[in-house]
Parts: sequence; structure tokens; C-alpha cells
Amino acid sequence: MKFIDEAIIEVEGGRGGDGCISFRREKYVPRGGPNGGDGGKGGDVIFETDEGKTTLMDVKYNKHFRAGHGTHGMGKNMHGKSGSDKVVKLPVGTIVIDADTNNELADLNKFPMRWVAAAGGAGGRGNASFVSSVNQAPRKAEKGKKGEKRRLLLQLKLLADVGVIGLPNAGKSTLVSTISNAKPKVADYPFTTKVPTLGLVEIPNLGSFVIVDIPGLIENAHKGAGLGLQFLRHIERTKIFLHLIDITDPMYNDATQSYKTIRSELASYSKDLLIKPEIVVLTKMDLPGALEKKKEALQNLRRVVFSDIHCISAATNEGIDALLRRVYELLEKH
Repeated sequence: MKFIDEAIIEVEGGRGGDGCISFRREKYVPRGGPNGGDGGKGGDVIFETDEGKTTLMDVKYNKHFRAGHGTHGMGKNMHGKSGSDKVVKLPVGTIVIDADTNNELADLNKFPMRWVAAAGGAGGRGNASFVSSVNQAPRKAEKGKKGEKRRLLLQLKLLADVGVIGLPNAGKSTLVSTISNAKPKVADYPFTTKVPTLGLVEIPNLGSFVIVDIPGLIENAHKGAGLGLQFLRHIERTKIFLHLIDITDPMYNDATQSYKTIRSELASYSKDLLIKPEIVVLTKMDLPGALEKKKEALQNLRRVVFSDIHCISAATNEGIDALLRRVYELLEKH
């Protein structure tokens, strides 16, 4: 399934039905009065969260959502039927923004959750509703009101406990596929991961947490370089970061350079990301040359990193159990 995390749509509530002008005309009823019924209310466009959805693809290519119109009132005090609601299913984590004013309207961040995106118009009153002591036979009725109409920007921010960040080819997808039920594409070249991937990690006798694999960030990702800008929003909701560094990468001989590049991009996108707890993880300890570089990398990183540093190999499971236990401890704390 194609991953889509942003869409602009139009929503429109149904129009209310018109009120009716009618009078009783029955045999043997010499003084028939007004009996025009009210029009039915227009239907609402309702957003509803769906745990089974992880993308906005369904609404990206079907941009117009309209609820049903209310029917008109009729004689014999018969009210019109309300219009049918239009229910639009959206992934948990969808933010609704007014596309014209840029104001945030709703954050659909839990399940179940419903929110009225466009209210239907009220039905018009029939002439039976206008009877008074001074007007026993009113000859007026109201037109139904139009429903709300809006242009909305939908943005998806995935909900996960742990966000895996790092440069391209740092081993993020390999780690996620090793410790969770997610199966992201894994290959030995940069930008293997083209979309965020959610996975469930279960730790025996402890519990579980949700992890998200974010496509690799590069310098100037916050300006649109690489794939970063499109997916940076998906780590905003995470509670902690796993910051992966490949010390065998020939492009980044100094581990602190890798670390500072990612931290700079986080800060440029939102300084709030810098205060999230993180665990720095040196990956691919099974590769040739990794052990030789490990000591120097740790010495350099401890000058700039004030959090835990773990060394792992997803290929051999070295250090994985200790890392997961530490992640779980941090989640319990925060």
C-alpha cells in the first residue's frame, strides 16, 4: 500500500429540507388549521478514527465528501427526514487543519474518536410552527439552511512510543525488523526506507511498545533535502528516540559528526525534539573494523552525548536484550 501522510479535501454538510405550507382540509372539519411540517436536518460529515488505517490514501484521491440533504416537510404535520451522515474513516494520529486559515481544528489522536468536520444545515420550519394567538393561519415557512463547507488539510503524525532516527544506512530498518513484527525493506544502500514503518516490540515478562522506523535524515533535511522534511513530523509524537550511528560508514569517520548532523536537523525542525529522551546506539558491531573504531567513537561521543550509549549488532543480536530493557525502563519513567 502506498504511504500518504497529507491530503487536502473538501467537506460539505447536507442542506436542511424546506418547511411546508399546508392547511387541514378534511370533510366535516369546518375550521382546518395549518399543518405544514418542518424540513429535515442536513446530514453531517463526520471524521472517525480507524485503528486499521495507517495512511491517508483513501482520502487523497477522493477529495470531496458531502452528507445527504434533509427532505422537505409535508402536510399533516409530517416532518422531513434528516439527511444521512457521511462518515470518513481516518488513521489515528490525523491532524485536521483549516486549509484557508491554517488553524488547527482537531487532533484525532485516539481510538475510538469522532469529530464533526462539517455540520448539516437546520431544516426550515413549516407553517404549523408559526401559529400564534394573533396569527391562526400563517402562510409562511422557512427554507432549509445550507450545511457547512470547508477546505481541510489533513496531516498524519504516526503514533509510536519509540522513534528510530539516524543517517541513511545506519541500520534502522534492520534493527526494527529484528526486534519487532514489522518487516521493512532492508538493503545495503542509503534511502532503503522510503516510508515510516510501525512495529510492535514485545519483551518477555516486561511488556511491549510501538516503534517507528523513520527514513534516513541527511543535512538540510528540514529544508527538504533527502526524504527528511516529509517524515520529520512522524517523530514529534514519540516519547523517546533511538539514535543509530554506523561507525563503519566511510562518509562519517567521526561518530560525533554523525550525531551532530542529526541533532542539528531535529533542532531546525523543532527545538522541542531536542528535549526528548534518547539512547545513542552504535550499530553493526559485527562488521570488520567496528571493534577497532568502537573505543575512539565512545570517547568522542561522551564529550557531546549526555545519555546512554549502547553498542549492538542486529545481525548477531549482540546487545539487543540490554538495549530493549533500557528502552522499556525509559518508557516507564517518561
